[in-house]
Amino acid sequence: MSLLSIINARIIDPASAYDGDGIIVIEDGLIIEFGPDAIAEGKIIDAKGLICAPGLIDMRVSTGEPGRENRETIATAARAAAAGGVTSMVIMPETNPVIDDMSLVDFIKRRAENAPVNVYAAGALTKDLDGVTMTEIGLMSEAGAVMFSNGARPIDDAQTMRRLLSYSASFNALIANRAMDPSLSNGAVAHESDLSSRLGLTGAPAAAERIMAERDVALAELTGGRLLIDMISSAQALEVVRRAKSRDLEVSCSVSINHLALNEVDIGDYRTFAKLDPPLREESDRLALLNGINDGTIDVIVSAHDPRPAGEKRLPYAEATTGAVGLEILLSAALSQVADEKLELIPALAAMTCNPAALLGLESGRITEGAPADLILIDPHAPWLCKSDQLLSRSKNTPFDDRRLTGRVIKTICGGVVVYEL
Repeated sequence: MSLLSIINARIIDPASAYDGDGIIVIEDGLIIEFGPDAIAEGKIIDAKGLICAPGLIDMRVSTGEPGRENRETIATAARAAAAGGVTSMVIMPETNPVIDDMSLVDFIKRRAENAPVNVYAAGALTKDLDGVTMTEIGLMSEAGAVMFSNGARPIDDAQTMRRLLSYSASFNALIANRAMDPSLSNGAVAHESDLSSRLGLTGAPAAAERIMAERDVALAELTGGRLLIDMISSAQALEVVRRAKSRDLEVSCSVSINHLALNEVDIGDYRTFAKLDPPLREESDRLALLNGINDGTIDVIVSAHDPRPAGEKRLPYAEATTGAVGLEILLSAALSQVADEKLELIPALAAMTCNPAALLGLESGRITEGAPADLILIDPHAPWLCKSDQLLSRSKNTPFDDRRLTGRVIKTICGGVVVYEL
């Protein structure tokens, strides 16, 4: 029997809206008691007034393993996750080979057995992500896949998407699809605006998101399937989600931390490290998305961790690949928006803890008796300068390089074990 207690903590549990000083007692990896009346036992961690919150759950992490280990391995991603306060992460199926059958789901589970954090697999919606041939969603669910996605490639055929949602409904599986109409987005490298026109960059209009989101909401209503509109980036798509929720449909959505903290101006003088998919949009979109977190319309904040070697980013803007690492920046970038009074702390934490836990059916993401002791200690006021060469990710591509951030993870505990300490 192992006992661990965290004392002098400001305990914040977004799931129950609990916010108060107290003690958390952990036995054999589970929380057995918490609150102001709890009695400390075993090994003591003095939080010294820091916030103790549930560990983050990141629903969108790309790695290179298997197939492109030079980008990132599961082991390096897990270390970066621990440093960022992420105690559970979901690996996207865009690997080589694609995670499109039971054996690949099992491969991810086996490779992650010794990882410092919990690692889950997202199964592919279609074979080899071809957008046409449906995978065995039921069998992959039984093997441990917690959600299903076609990665960065949207399902553009409406009949295929209808069949996926209808088939998945019998398993209560979560289906994620990018809100992007390919016919309006193919070849685009930026947001369609006056800025992209001045820079001579082909842009994707925000309407491309709205059109696909409207279609998928209609199909979710038709089939009764559980739909996650993956990584919205515009106010137009946000309004589609808001209307769907007003009709009590099984529709949720996520947003990347990049689109909450940055806008199209951050591409500056063709900064390829800020070339993302979806592209960074206008400041009005960013502010609308922040409000969407505060009012609960947006369910989940993800890191959109997408490691890319320097050789793929240090190219002319139109030729460079999209993507940025984010596991170590997710929480700090969100806390910086809290410090700027653009985000409210409890909704922001909920979007990174209990909300994704509920969507994925995980027991973590909350502070309650019997829950896994996946916890983080946070200094919400700690200033730090992001230096890409100091990140633990194997690739270092981040638009936050040399950016000042507020708030940092001081300690990460996963399963009752300290897996990271600043």
